[in-house]
Amino acid sequence: MKTTAVGVDDLACSVLAVPPLARKSDLSLDRAANQSLIRHIEAGGISTLLYGGNANLYHVGLAEYPALLDLIAGAAAPNTWVIPSVGPDFGKMMDQAAILRTRTFPTAMVLPYTQPMSIAGAETGLRRFAEAFGRPIIVYLKADGYLTLEAVKRLVDDGLIAGIKYAIVREDPRKDVVLSKLVDLVDRKYIFSGIGERPAIVHLRDFGLNGFTSGACCVAPRGSTRLLAVLKAKDYGSAEALRAPYLALEDLRDAHSPIRVLHEAVRLAGIADTGAMLPLLSNLEPELHGRVKQAASELLAHDRGL
Repeated sequence: MKTTAVGVDDLACSVLAVPPLARKSDLSLDRAANQSLIRHIEAGGISTLLYGGNANLYHVGLAEYPALLDLIAGAAAPNTWVIPSVGPDFGKMMDQAAILRTRTFPTAMVLPYTQPMSIAGAETGLRRFAEAFGRPIIVYLKADGYLTLEAVKRLVDDGLIAGIKYAIVREDPRKDVVLSKLVDLVDRKYIFSGIGERPAIVHLRDFGLNGFTSGACCVAPRGSTRLLAVLKAKDYGSAEALRAPYLALEDLRDAHSPIRVLHEAVRLAGIADTGAMLPLLSNLEPELHGRVKQAASELLAHDRGL
């Protein structure tokens, strides 16, 4: 794992992979399976791993957290950034800050919280976590009403932010008043598209975001890496062609849970046995396995042909 300080230019060099976390049937962490998945992602040219929602860190207990951190840090290559997540509640994130201070992760992402909370309280919580952690953090904007954009700007201006994962889903990503205002208030070099390949072209072309996160890259990392490169080169025709093979799997994820479908897709494609899902989530219903396996296997085969 790479441990030097991370900046926005570092984060922009790679797709930010958001992998699932493999577990055994007894819910214990599966070191070998997680390492197999990481090697697959790295072999496709991706050098940033962001463990968050797809890894179901929402429900990880404090007792397991140190072992989880050590596993993902130890499994990554020396030149790979590894970014864990904390929270989403305030008490948990502050306890995790104390644990993270004993490790060398250069940044961490705060998972977004829902009710009960207030917008002012969310800003205070993020600020207190960043100060306790002692390193800049990644803010995850997943829904309207979590933070004001002025609060995000204050956190950036105070040097507390390494990056912003923008993942508010719009029916038409071209029409996004919030993102339009965000890029006016905050230097867009901090902002990354956080919803995978589907809106990545619009987000980078029309709003000038600095990169994108991806779950599907855990199946097909080469295509995602090439997509980022052509987007940086403003070759949008090639970008459309590179994105197209991802849409069948992304359609299934949108229809049946992005986290649960990706968890199963990695296993069904034969990349790594992701195993049981940690409650309060559960594994995907068996009747959907055939469709997920077909989409994931076809995407993997396409990626291997690149």
